[in-house]
Amino acid sequence: MNRPLAEHCCKSQTVFSGNLLTVYRDEVILPDGRPGSREYIIHPGAVVAIPWIGAGRIILERQYRYPMKKEFWELPAGKLTPGEDPLQAVQRELLEETGYIAQHWRLLGYIHPCIGYANEEMTLYLAENLTLTQSHWDDDELIEVIEMTLDDALDAIRRGLITDAKTMVGLFWAEKWAQGKWN
Repeated sequence: MNRPLAEHCCKSQTVFSGNLLTVYRDEVILPDGRPGSREYIIHPGAVVAIPWIGAGRIILERQYRYPMKKEFWELPAGKLTPGEDPLQAVQRELLEETGYIAQHWRLLGYIHPCIGYANEEMTLYLAENLTLTQSHWDDDELIEVIEMTLDDALDAIRRGLITDAKTMVGLFWAEKWAQGKWN
């Protein structure tokens, strides 16, 4: 029953192109030969840092997210610039947003947060041996840096205080790493 599921593009139209993303509408041929339509977003990709202070403590940030019109607790993260190495990007984002520099970085894996309508890929890194310097926020960023235990962060997920998907995945991954299960 392993029939092909790939769809093939016949025509592609750019609907919107902005600073962060591009929206397309494609006419496709479905695997069974019928026509279909797909709207999707091309995203440059992003990186996520899990800043591990030690003794079961991590760094999160609290910031306002305009599309949702509310504040979120999140792991430090940011988008890639075209051609940027993900490790360099996550190092830049951790420093800019939190003021921390990590001596050791461990690639944990990748997530695809919106597979139904975007091609975004997020690369997750564990940041260890942290040194606090000074943050360098972008002109339009206001961030509160928060230190908490991993257990408290996981409890915040359970209580619905952390709902950001990349942060939830990153914290669950950190839990497995801290338990020695995913080293």
